[in-house]
Amino acid sequence: MSTGLPANSPEKSESTLAKRLRNFLIAIVAIALAIALFLGLRTETTSVSLPKLSDSSTPLEVAMTNGKPSLVEFYADWCTVCQKMAPDIAQLETQYADKLNFVMLNVDNTKWLPEMLKYRVDGIPHFVFLKPGGETIAQAIGDQPRTILANNLEALVTGSPLPYGQSSGQVSKFSAPVAPTATQDDPRSHGSQVVN
Repeated sequence: MSTGLPANSPEKSESTLAKRLRNFLIAIVAIALAIALFLGLRTETTSVSLPKLSDSSTPLEVAMTNGKPSLVEFYADWCTVCQKMAPDIAQLETQYADKLNFVMLNVDNTKWLPEMLKYRVDGIPHFVFLKPGGETIAQAIGDQPRTILANNLEALVTGSPLPYGQSSGQVSKFSAPVAPTATQDDPRSHGSQVVN
């Protein structure tokens, strides 16, 4: 099948050149889109999460002994209020990192049961403000606006009374077990075995 044009006619070479130019432009656009998609996905994964905050938080044992005041947050990964507040907590942690400790305690970890009982954690997030050395100043429960937390932290750092220390907001209900689940009998219970 011949089109009637010689093999090296100007019309045929223009159509081949146009096809090559079009294919080149398509390849350039595809590469640009792939780069944009890659960079877009990379920036999306830098969002704040509760496990990331927990990993970067100060261990409770260190916070009690390093001479700085502390903000202790009782949280759970499934807590929607805790998830909502995570970006604010991350910003405040960046702002006050050199002045105070940020401690994150997951209520799903039974290791923290003594602390949950001590601070009477029955809703999360539950914030405890501690002086250097661990003395409790105040507590706040539930969704706290960033400005209220910032005012409390500023007062904590300067040693002033906390303006919003006993505030309450929306919480996720949580019930801590009443006592640790130990299988050993209490050594003081020997008297209950005595029959008169």
